[in-house]
Amino acid sequence: MSETRHALCRFCHAFCPMVAYFENGRITKLIGDKNNPVYHGYSCIKGRNFHEFHYSQDRVKQPLKRKDGGGHEAIAAARAFDEIAARLADIVAKHGPRSVAMYTGTFSHFCVGGVMTRHAFMEAVGSPMHFTNATIDQPGKPIAMALHGRWGAGPQAFADSDVCMLVGANPLVSMWGGIPPFNPAKRLHGARKRGLKLIVVDPRRTECARKADIHLQCLPGHDPEILAAMINVIFAESLYDRDFVAMETEGFHDLGKAVAAYTPEVVAPRAGLAAEDIRAAARMFASARKGNATGGTGSNMAPHGTLMEYLLLSLNTICGRWVKAGETVPNLGAFFRMFSGIARAEKPRPGFGFGESLRVRGLTNTAAGMPTAALPDEILTPGDGQVRALFVVGGNPLTAFPNRAKVRKALESLDLLVAIDPQLSATAQLADYVIGPMFGFELPAISFANEGMVTYGLSIGFQEPYAQYQPALIDPPAGAEVIEDWRVFYEIGRRLGFNLSYRGYAYDMQESPTTDVLIDEFVRRSPVPIEEIRKYPEGHVFEHRSAPAEPREPDWPHRLQLGNPDMLAELAEISRAPTVKSESATAGGLDLLLVSRREHAVYNSVGHKLDKLAARLPYNPVHMNSADAASLELEVGDRITISTETATVEGVVEFADDMRPGVISVCHGFPNDAAAKGFRGTSTSALIDDASGYDSYSGMPRMSAIPVVVRRAG
Repeated sequence: MSETRHALCRFCHAFCPMVAYFENGRITKLIGDKNNPVYHGYSCIKGRNFHEFHYSQDRVKQPLKRKDGGGHEAIAAARAFDEIAARLADIVAKHGPRSVAMYTGTFSHFCVGGVMTRHAFMEAVGSPMHFTNATIDQPGKPIAMALHGRWGAGPQAFADSDVCMLVGANPLVSMWGGIPPFNPAKRLHGARKRGLKLIVVDPRRTECARKADIHLQCLPGHDPEILAAMINVIFAESLYDRDFVAMETEGFHDLGKAVAAYTPEVVAPRAGLAAEDIRAAARMFASARKGNATGGTGSNMAPHGTLMEYLLLSLNTICGRWVKAGETVPNLGAFFRMFSGIARAEKPRPGFGFGESLRVRGLTNTAAGMPTAALPDEILTPGDGQVRALFVVGGNPLTAFPNRAKVRKALESLDLLVAIDPQLSATAQLADYVIGPMFGFELPAISFANEGMVTYGLSIGFQEPYAQYQPALIDPPAGAEVIEDWRVFYEIGRRLGFNLSYRGYAYDMQESPTTDVLIDEFVRRSPVPIEEIRKYPEGHVFEHRSAPAEPREPDWPHRLQLGNPDMLAELAEISRAPTVKSESATAGGLDLLLVSRREHAVYNSVGHKLDKLAARLPYNPVHMNSADAASLELEVGDRITISTETATVEGVVEFADDMRPGVISVCHGFPNDAAAKGFRGTSTSALIDDASGYDSYSGMPRMSAIPVVVRRAG
C-alpha cells in the first residue's frame, strides 16, 4: 500500500521537514516538503537518504558484547544491562563517582528523551564528567557570549539585513551560521536580490565566497587580527553606533585601546591581504542599516577561537546589530522562551573557571561544557578521580577527537567502554558493549534543537516562530532488538537502584515512561503548548510569538561588555606573536597550512558507511591549489603524505584552485581504520597535538590552520 506522511529529518541540526513515501510500511523515498512555510521544500543529499540509515546492512540490530579473543557477539539487551550495571557498580565502589564519564556526539542531540535521561543518569551517579562535541567544535561561541552578555531582544534578523559577514563559515554547505540554515541558498538569493551586501573572510573561495561583494581570501589563523583591524577602522572613522554604544555598553574605550595597534597596514601583510580590502570590508559592514557578522567552523577551530567570537560580538555591538525597542523580535520561541523580548543587555556570566576542575592543563567547566580534548588525559592520568568507565552516545571519539593515537590508547585502557551507536564505528569496535539504538523516524520528535542553539551564534535558530512535531513513522527492522538511547540509561539506572529526575520531573522507576511522555515533560512550560503544535503535522508558524521589543527599565544595571580583560590580554599577545608562514620548502616537501572543511555528503563523523553517500564522496581528498601541486610535481589522484610533529597520514590530491596557494583543505571527521571500505583517509584528527597551543578556556587545540609538511608518498 502506498502513502505519504510528514517527517522530520534528524541527520543534522537543520531538522528539515520531509515528505516520506511509503510502500507496505517501508520508506522508499524522502523529499523536502515544498509546502513548508519555512524551508520551502529544501532538503540535502544526507536528508534524502536518511532512510538508508534505518535499513542499512551495517546497522547494529542486536546488542553486542566484546569477546575475549576480539570481535563481538550478540547478547540479549536485558543481560547486557545486567552486566553493565554490575561492572559500573564495581568501578564506582573502587574509584568513586568521578571515574564514570560520558561523551555525547553530534548524532545524540536530536532526541529529547536522550537529553533528559543522560543528564538524570549522570546526576544519579554523582559524576560531573559529562563531555560533548561542543568543546571540540565551536566552544568560543557560548564562552564569548557569556563574557560579552546576551541581548534580550536578540540579533537583527537576516531577512531584514543589508549586510552579512561570514568568517570561516560556509552555510550553503554546512547549514550553520550567518544565513539561516533553512533553505540557505533560497534565503541568500532573495536577500541578494533586495540588495544585501555579502562579505566573506575565508582562505577558500567557498560557495558563499563566490557570491560575495568582498572576499578577504586570507591566510588561515588570522581572523582575530582581521576583526581587530576592522574595529580599528570603525573607531578611527567614527562609523560606530554612538547612541547604542553610549547607552548599552561598557568597555568601549578599553576595546579602542586594544585594537589601536591593529591598523589595516599592520594586519594586511600578516594575513596575506591588502590593507584597502580590510578597510573596504569595515566600511561596508558598519555603514549598513542592519546586518550581522558570524563565524563558522573554520575560524573557530583555528587558534584563538574564543577571542575571534568575542571580537565578532564586539563588532556587532559597536555597530548596534541588535533589535532595538519597538523593533520586531522575529521569534520569541515556540518550545522555549528564546529571548526575553526586552531590548536590554542581560547580565554577563562566567565563561570558564567554574564548576568541576580537571586534573590536567588547569582546565575547568565552561559555558560550552567540559573540555572534551582533555578527556583522554583524564582516562590515562593515574590517581584519584581517574576515569575508568565511559559511555559514548552518538559519537565517534576515535575519529573526532584530536590526537588519534592518544585517544586509542585511552579507550583501550578503560575498564568499561559502552557505545550506543547505530553502526559499528571505529570507537564501537573497541567497546565492551555496543547497543544499537532506535533512532530517526522510529521515534517521535520535535523541532526543538534550533531554538536551543541561540547561544551558538547569530542567525542560527529559527527566525520565524516555527515548530513541528512528528510521531513515530516506522518500526525497527523485523527481529531487531534495538532500544531508545534514553532507555539504556533508564534500565541501567533501575538496576542500580537510582531514582532518576530531570528539572523537576521524577521518572517512574517501576513503570517506564514513553518517548512521547518525555517530550511532553521536556516542553511542559513551552510558550506554545505541545498539544497545539501537534495539530500541524506539516509544521506551523505561530505568528503571535513574534512581537515588538519592549524598552528596558531606566535603572537597568547591565550592559554589553566590550572590554573583557582576558579577551583583550589575549589580543595583545597576538600582536607579539610571530606570523604563521606558509608556502616554504622543507626536506623535499612543502610547508603548508591545513584547514578544515565540511562536505554535503557527511555530517562530521556520521554518514561515511552509507552506500549512496559514500558513492558521492568515496574518499576524503586533499584539496590543493594546482600551483602548490606543481611545485611537488603532483597530478590529480597522486598519493601524498601530510605530516606534523604528532603524526603522518596519507592523502589523495585533488586540484582546487578556489584554495589560496599555501593552504590545503581536508574534511574533518573522516575514518581511517580497518572498518572503512578501502582507502577512506584522510583523518585530520591524527595530526593534531592536543597538549600544546590549545585554547586556555575550552581546552580545544588547534584543529584548523595547522602547519603541515606535504610530500609525495613513497
